[in-house]
Amino acid sequence: MNRYEGRRVLVTGGGSGIGQATVLRMLAEGGSVVAADISEDGLKDTVVKAGAHAERLTTLVVNIADETSVRAGVTAAVEALGGLDVLVNAAGILRSSHTHETTLDAFEQVVRINLTGTFLGIREAIPALLEGNGSAVVNFSSTSAVFAHPYMAAYAASKGGIQSMTHALAAEYAKQGIRFTAVQPGSISSGMTDGSGASRQSTGPGLPEDTDWSLFAKLAPAIGEGFAGPETVAGVVAMLASEDGRFITGTEVRVDGGTHF
Repeated sequence: MNRYEGRRVLVTGGGSGIGQATVLRMLAEGGSVVAADISEDGLKDTVVKAGAHAERLTTLVVNIADETSVRAGVTAAVEALGGLDVLVNAAGILRSSHTHETTLDAFEQVVRINLTGTFLGIREAIPALLEGNGSAVVNFSSTSAVFAHPYMAAYAASKGGIQSMTHALAAEYAKQGIRFTAVQPGSISSGMTDGSGASRQSTGPGLPEDTDWSLFAKLAPAIGEGFAGPETVAGVVAMLASEDGRFITGTEVRVDGGTHF
């Protein structure tokens, strides 16, 4: 299956987790991909895992929380690819704490990276996407945007914002040929959920020491034997941004194994 042959893709958060899995999936389907991440070591790992497909992979160190870095990164990506057809905003962080103990700096860091970072990437990429072929943007919301995930108020707020923004952008650019969708991962094992991510923009939840685990009783997948791997979400992202998703825009797809029936 070569749905991405001839297509030009930029993936943020491409150094670990679902972002990395998405890079590898789109390379495997024939795409030319730029993987952007704040972690140089994470990007090196992506290159190694790309194997023979690495000839179609370019890596860029980008801090999505910094406007100058994003502007330079998107410009470099478009130049390397000779244009842009797909943007995947997978970079983000997950922080957990009691809300009454959460500092303003900590709250704003989550929103800055997750929500503002997604906005900056989209804003800088739109001019190239308007010139692209079958242009599509896939954003990363979360099941926490619409379901109760305790200790994650800042994260939920940022992901809810991304989801709402996705709908607004889909309406704004529909007649100009850019589709906007979002995925809502849940019960996915990745650097973000287990703390093993190479990227400092993909850090694990760090739940409080006195976590009340009974609050998580309803947060278990209904199918399978536990959390799924990041490649599960990458497959959905690849579909949404491909020709197979050409009639899908302004919506989100939940990928959680039935955790939130």
